[in-house]
Amino acid sequence: MPIGLIALALGGFGIGLTEFVIAGLLPEVAADFAVTEAAAGWLISGYALSVAVGAILLTAAVTRLPRKQVLVGLMVLFIIGNLVSALAPTYSIMLLGRIIAALCHGAFFGIGAVVAAGLVPPSKKSGAIAIMFTGLTLANVLGVPFGTFIGQSFGWRATFWSITVIGVVALAGIAALVPRPTDAGAHVSNLRGELRAFRSSQVWLSLVVTVLGFGGMFGAFTYIAYTLTEVSGFDSAAVPWLLVVFGAGLFVGNILGGKAADRRLDPTLVVLLIGLTVVMALFALTASNPVATVIALVLMGGFGFGTVPGLQTRIMLYADTAPTLASSANIAAFNVGNALGAWIGGITISVGLGYTSPLWAGAAITAAAALVMVVAATRRTALTPSPATASAASLDEVTPAAV
Repeated sequence: MPIGLIALALGGFGIGLTEFVIAGLLPEVAADFAVTEAAAGWLISGYALSVAVGAILLTAAVTRLPRKQVLVGLMVLFIIGNLVSALAPTYSIMLLGRIIAALCHGAFFGIGAVVAAGLVPPSKKSGAIAIMFTGLTLANVLGVPFGTFIGQSFGWRATFWSITVIGVVALAGIAALVPRPTDAGAHVSNLRGELRAFRSSQVWLSLVVTVLGFGGMFGAFTYIAYTLTEVSGFDSAAVPWLLVVFGAGLFVGNILGGKAADRRLDPTLVVLLIGLTVVMALFALTASNPVATVIALVLMGGFGFGTVPGLQTRIMLYADTAPTLASSANIAAFNVGNALGAWIGGITISVGLGYTSPLWAGAAITAAAALVMVVAATRRTALTPSPATASAASLDEVTPAAV
């Protein structure tokens, strides 16, 4: 395994930690700045919106620059954002720090996925992307307990100081361990060329699958604390640790999903999306059983995040020679899906359908994702594989083309 993947995973861990850790610190932050819970919530939703914006605009702005230099610059931006958060004298400055840190999120994972895939043979691209995203899954597993422990012991600002240190270490690792491309054309790109990738209907179908697939899972996950306490009967103190169980499912699913996608890309995605649909439906039916709930949490995380390496590989594959902006657009699509799923799940609760209704809504949305994925898989156009894509194409027994 190329050691550069570890540096990319560490950067992903720091960025993921920034995203997730705030959930466990909102009461302390709100009290410190004397703002309402709703206002404090903007530290989460504002971050997510900024991720989507940064994924597209920031990536478009740096398409001509060498990817390694861009990743280094993004980590500097990440460090600055967390420093601003750690030092923030007011709520507005805190929100600004969150926005600065969020702007690098989508571009880092989008460009980092392209770099990670370039460090390994074509037949191992999904696995390499999965290793980079391992940092994000570990952040999900460790984020809540890490932030709660540090924040309660030393104050919430100490958490952001810790994340800043992680960012510095990741910056050094990327600068030292991620190799510069030996192929002079490997990182040369331009905005017009990158935009041409969006002529492919397969790129758009992949984006739709990402929005719906992640929208279904995170729509259910957004309200999972209510399901766990009001339906499953768990004490509220157990919720953070149940989320760790969910995060463990994310971690395992990410690794296994990447390995499976390297063998059979489209069939893996179809199976995972159908499996996720079934798991959420069964979860809704058995949510009153604590044991079944724990099992369902693990499986929901596993099937849900198992799609990530494959979805990221697929959009890069169909974007062909200009994968950078398309890759970042897929990161934006994940966040759009999060927002869409949370909105739909909230509606189901608001109209009185109960705390299992986000699970049913999530299952329906994910079923739509599986249907779109089947359509995408059947619309592929087979061409003679090129040397650059032959191994990757063998995943599906076809080489993708813009159709």
